[in-house]
Amino acid sequence: MALKFNQKVDRILAARDSLVCVGLDPDPALIPKSLRRLAPGPQLDRFLGGVIQATFPHAAAYKMQLGAYLQYGPKGIEVLARLPKKIGPTRLRILDLKSNDIPNVMRMIHDGAFRTFGFDAVTVTPWLGWETLDPFLDDPTHGAFVIAHSSNPGAPDFQEIPTPRGPLWLAVVGEVRRLAHAHGNIGVVIGATFSDAFRHARSALGNGIPILVPGVGAQGGSLSTAVREGVDAHGRALLINASRSILYASAGADWRRAAGAEAERLKVQINQLRAGLRTG
Repeated sequence: MALKFNQKVDRILAARDSLVCVGLDPDPALIPKSLRRLAPGPQLDRFLGGVIQATFPHAAAYKMQLGAYLQYGPKGIEVLARLPKKIGPTRLRILDLKSNDIPNVMRMIHDGAFRTFGFDAVTVTPWLGWETLDPFLDDPTHGAFVIAHSSNPGAPDFQEIPTPRGPLWLAVVGEVRRLAHAHGNIGVVIGATFSDAFRHARSALGNGIPILVPGVGAQGGSLSTAVREGVDAHGRALLINASRSILYASAGADWRRAAGAEAERLKVQINQLRAGLRTG
């Protein structure tokens, strides 16, 4: 029997001994100088391929933000389409869409992301209602990360609106727990810039339900709080995403080495925090 997505997450995190998710979000203004003379397609291929190769020993997952590729037009989408195969099945491949629509449209998104492109998971929102996620919940081998509390400064405008079940974001987390136990393939997104959320989120989720964490690195979120409060009882079920701090660790000729070194540094720091939890 095929593994459910949340089981696959746990197996990969354990096998890699890493919680690092590398965000492959190309920014034309930050591309290493040595690559800027190339046309967009070859530029992205060489840059992202180099980052993947350099970070592969240290990463458990890669996350690609669709908007970063749309800005390049058709060439950007062509490069994006090649990345899941380039990364391969031993790492999680997450397409960051934050999508939500009526169920038949979500079925199209599901089929495109998983069957056509070959991703393992996408990010979604529940804004139009929980039944809109049925096309994803019906496929237990692929996953969906539901935005609960994002990392941007305006997140509290809606996500912290009070409800009878606590702030709206925590009510979302509670529903994700129910769906995860029923389907085995759903997790949440909690931004590291709102570190108080992790204790409440993990308490509500229990063990084995993954949290995807943006906001560490360039956005200044607290890594130590995210790890201490976000891992489950097994020290896993958490993916720490870092994009700019890894991709653009250097704009010089050593950009590959710098990206690999930053991914390794993050992995070591996270594992030291995890070890402190086990021995403390």
